[in-house]
Amino acid sequence: MRNVTPQEFRVPDKLRQLAVAVLIALLALWFVFSVFTSVPADSVGVLTRFGRFVDLVSPGLRFKLPLGIDVIDVVPVQRQLKLEFGTTTPGGTNPNQSPDDPEAERTIVTGDLNMALIEWIVQFRIEDPKEFRFHVFQPEWTLRDAGESVMREVVGDRTIDEVLTIGRQEIETETLSRLQAVVKRYGLGLSVMQVQLQNVHPPKAVQASFSEVNQAQQEKQQAINLANGEYNKVVPRARGEALRKVSAAEGYAAKRVNEAKGDAGRFNATLAEYVKSPEVTRQRLYLETMQVVLPQLSRKIILDDKAGQIFPLLQLDQKTK
Repeated sequence: MRNVTPQEFRVPDKLRQLAVAVLIALLALWFVFSVFTSVPADSVGVLTRFGRFVDLVSPGLRFKLPLGIDVIDVVPVQRQLKLEFGTTTPGGTNPNQSPDDPEAERTIVTGDLNMALIEWIVQFRIEDPKEFRFHVFQPEWTLRDAGESVMREVVGDRTIDEVLTIGRQEIETETLSRLQAVVKRYGLGLSVMQVQLQNVHPPKAVQASFSEVNQAQQEKQQAINLANGEYNKVVPRARGEALRKVSAAEGYAAKRVNEAKGDAGRFNATLAEYVKSPEVTRQRLYLETMQVVLPQLSRKIILDDKAGQIFPLLQLDQKTK
């Protein structure tokens, strides 16, 4: 086998020059990318030099010292972020958004020592980028721990029925208030915007029983609504009938009172005339009474006070056949 001399392995000059040019171009590109960075419009940059805070950088293309001397950390201050508790959304862009153990996080003990499966989200924004980056280590995980702790505290003050039915709005409001106070006390540089319950269920082993209870409560409410509807239909009608009868009775009473007053006035007037002329008044009353009574009689017999025998009158009013 023939030995190869070192001269035969010598790299051509053109190839060596090309390699050097490529290396210089790569170094130039690395230098350009290391001294310039872009900050998105919805964010600000936290500029640090040798790890010490220097300034906040506004959006746009910004210059920084190379070789890791300056570092610009992009913080999305205009974006509304969220943390999910007890559930996981596939494809989330925020690595801190979803919990490591959703099952353990959603299981919460209520005040009457029952268990509830609660899923909720916390929506927040970064309010102070400097405080967010330097005051607390991993502020989003601190917010997650604080959110879980506050939710367990709030739910632990209520019964399972309140948690599953009427207490959801109150739980959200109280959790938001307490969590905002904790975030402010810890100095996380965050502003909590909303706490929203997603799904609230009893444990799977007793979900069927709770469903039956809820169905019974719904049927109870339906029966109450039907009874109220019937009440609203019958009671106004009865009240109207009562008012009608009361009005009729008052009208009848007024009529009888007026008639009585008229009769009394007429009697008084007659009495006054009788006092003046007793014989004339007595005769007039007799005649007026006869005018009323006689037309109502079917057979008429006229007697003299000296008559000893009654003779029927001829039926002069009948037509001759």
